[in-house]
Amino acid sequence: MTLLKRITSSTLFWPLAMLVALLVVDVIAFPGFFTIQIREGALYGSVIDILRNGSPTLMIAIGMTLVIATQGIDLSVGSVCAIAGAVAAAIILGSPNPDSVGTTIVAIVTAIAVSCVLGVWNGALVAVIGIQPIVATLILMTAGRGIAMLITKGQIITVSSESFGFLGSGVIFGVPFAVVAAAVTVAFAGLLTRRTALGLFIESTGINPRASRMAGIRARGLLILVYVFSALCACVAGLILTSSQTAADANNTGLFIELDAILAVVIGGTSLMGGRYSLWGTVVGALVIQTLVTTVYTVGIPPIVTMVFKAAVVAAVCLLQSPKTAEYLNAWRRRRALSTEVASS
Repeated sequence: MTLLKRITSSTLFWPLAMLVALLVVDVIAFPGFFTIQIREGALYGSVIDILRNGSPTLMIAIGMTLVIATQGIDLSVGSVCAIAGAVAAAIILGSPNPDSVGTTIVAIVTAIAVSCVLGVWNGALVAVIGIQPIVATLILMTAGRGIAMLITKGQIITVSSESFGFLGSGVIFGVPFAVVAAAVTVAFAGLLTRRTALGLFIESTGINPRASRMAGIRARGLLILVYVFSALCACVAGLILTSSQTAADANNTGLFIELDAILAVVIGGTSLMGGRYSLWGTVVGALVIQTLVTTVYTVGIPPIVTMVFKAAVVAAVCLLQSPKTAEYLNAWRRRRALSTEVASS
């Protein structure tokens, strides 16, 4: 009973249980769901599709996790996706040799630089000027789409570059590049925050910013760094989305992806009040979100109601993770143990 209690009390238990339940539904609806094939040196299958399609959301959710851990939130990541894609597409389109690897590198580096500037902007508004994070990032969320529209001149820019297309459709040892990029992002964030003191500083700032400053932690610089990392994650995700769509669409690239990222963080057990966070929980949460979308298509439910199912899953997981639910489960265990003792006596 003690082992069962320890398992069920873990923040990862209910998200993993929800993920397993969705996969079971997929297997029942489509028996070959877990089948993976190799075609022309690349892996194909429903599971690979989940990993590839969920990679942009996962990368953004990792950055969002660190932002939320500091008692913040970043609503501008979808707009940063659109801006990064628009910048890269505009550079490639204006180049005399769009297929050149050098052109693609210049486009990517420029998009990263612009995104980092946007991250500094968000961080400065929050840490230096003192604007509430939801308001500060809402500014860029609203204006960002307009900036992307100015870059693309209100048009959908088609990107026909073989080297840039590798970001969305390329493979590394059979694994889609998007999945590799997401894995590298998770590993980098994990090493940076769990193998150094940075993670402790982030948690300390999230729990009590004033006490952290008094303890010698440079909270302002830390907040700016966290928002820059969030923007960098959004940039990479935006480049992958633009590449996979072979077009820069200022209106639709990364649309509502900030909501999916926040849902993934919440499902993973990270508190919106700041403080302790779970990168692995965010990974599971992102997989739950993408698996849910895949399940909707597999079962044959109209895609238009996907948001309803997302809300239901988030509500269910949050209720199962709530302290009240834990109290009810503990009370049920005590009553069951008591009845067992009475029956045995």
